[in-house]
Amino acid sequence: MLIRKGFLWSAVFVTFLIGIRHLFPGEAASGGSFDAFCPFGAIETMWRYITTGHTLKTTNLLNFAVFSGVLAVTLVAGRAFCGWMCPLGAVQEGLAKLARRLGGEKRHVRGKPSKARFPASLPTWLDRPMRYLKYLVLLLVILASVAAVYPPLHAFCPARAVFSFHLTTVLMWGVLILFVASSMLVERFSCKYLCPLGAALSIFNKISPVRLTANSAACNHCGRCDMDCSMGIQNVPDNLNQAECIRCLECLETCARADALEIKLG
Repeated sequence: MLIRKGFLWSAVFVTFLIGIRHLFPGEAASGGSFDAFCPFGAIETMWRYITTGHTLKTTNLLNFAVFSGVLAVTLVAGRAFCGWMCPLGAVQEGLAKLARRLGGEKRHVRGKPSKARFPASLPTWLDRPMRYLKYLVLLLVILASVAAVYPPLHAFCPARAVFSFHLTTVLMWGVLILFVASSMLVERFSCKYLCPLGAALSIFNKISPVRLTANSAACNHCGRCDMDCSMGIQNVPDNLNQAECIRCLECLETCARADALEIKLG
């Protein structure tokens, strides 16, 4: 879906500009820390701001403004931010495509299994419990933020590793290498298993008014949409509103039967 790709890579470009501005000379180039533009920073600094009126270091009120925009999208369309606007999601999809190319797949055919070995899917017995890791990360970050001075994820945030151009520690280099490798081995690895922002937004999938629905009279459960789900959701027509769905609409694009899947309001 070209429109979605356009949104995603526009987000990558904007985030790249936010990160690279610190490399230019002059005070005007700094424009606040990279962390200040992160929507998850609002969750990290919320307790400190509520209890003291101050934010954690490297965050400020801009975090709340950015998070408000993300939350507005989420209240309407669930985890659409993850599927349409997250720069890390775009990079993960790009790395997965690169892995397929390196594995010999010249062109992906919708609704068909990839011939490339990677990215692969984790076995079900491992995949299911690992899906809860992101909720554990979210809980640990919230607990750590109570006594934190810097945002708890500051030292090992993948967004900072990819976009901030401040790879000044061995830990940050490790985060970057792990992010790239995991994204090529398993599509959207971070989204599925580690991202605390995705965990926070996932609860809105059940209540958002804009949603996908399956027409049982038209859908024959052929499994085509399962093949193109980057989040690895199985039996997609029966799980369109589960927490893992990022509203990318690739299943709708892949479906070969008219009106089997539809976008509805309400």
